[in-house]
Amino acid sequence: MSPRRHPPRSTTTVAVAPLTTADAEALIEAARSAAEAAGVAVAVTILDAGGHLLAFRRDDRAVLIAGEISTRKAYTVLQLNAPTADLVDAVQPGGLFHTLPTVLERPLLLIAGGVPVHRDGRLIGAIGVGGGAPDQDHGFTTGAVKALA
Repeated sequence: MSPRRHPPRSTTTVAVAPLTTADAEALIEAARSAAEAAGVAVAVTILDAGGHLLAFRRDDRAVLIAGEISTRKAYTVLQLNAPTADLVDAVQPGGLFHTLPTVLERPLLLIAGGVPVHRDGRLIGAIGVGGGAPDQDHGFTTGAVKALA
């Protein structure tokens, strides 16, 4: 008598389209347009889900450090899959993640202005903006992600 066989379980995963360079350019354009309308010179970084640079743009008038700031904000988003604005209080002295910004090889930057990009509920990338006040940068990133959706 042969053992009873059960039908194999489906292990099929529905693929989610990755963040494309066209998506990245659309995010940059939306963030830069909002910043320009507000009179703010910014840098914008778009990373894919693997942390690879898809697009970067720094306005001519943006301070040089704005580029590094935008990139670190986007990197931070990918590590924690959360907007940087949501994490600011957690890294304050006494906060749950007080030492988190210094434990990784590449430092995290927990200042508002980084937002995850999701598609069908899955993380596909991140946008970071630097150059404005943190609440301005956060507004530029959230607006860009909403425009992409």
